[in-house]
Amino acid sequence: MTGYIENTSLLLGRFLMGIYFILPGLGKVNDFAGTSEYMAAHQVPLIPVLLVITIIIQLGAGAALIVGFKGKWAALVLALLTIVISVYMHNFWNVIEAERAHETQNFFKNMGIVAGLLMISALGTGRFSLDRNETVSQTSA
Repeated sequence: MTGYIENTSLLLGRFLMGIYFILPGLGKVNDFAGTSEYMAAHQVPLIPVLLVITIIIQLGAGAALIVGFKGKWAALVLALLTIVISVYMHNFWNVIEAERAHETQNFFKNMGIVAGLLMISALGTGRFSLDRNETVSQTSA
């Protein structure tokens, strides 16, 4: 029973984590100009290049995470992307007092997401995935 709960939890967690990245990725596609302006307001360099890369990573790695294809790598890449985005876009240490609480909350919410992604990267995607042979059960046996 424990294996079923573990694997079902991994499946649902991967789905939620993947959707968390896919939906904003689609939003960036639909509002490329608006997202570019938002990034410019945060002094992000090379916006056209980095925005396209971000969209590709969010859509591709988000989908890979959902189906569990190269899930450990997808989770690691998404964790690194989330750290970079957090440093540039939720830099609470550089904002005015009125925005600080909001940006602090977003930053640490993202660190929680990074924690979950790092756990997937370390433990694998579970039995209900395309990577089912790279799970905790297989590596700890």
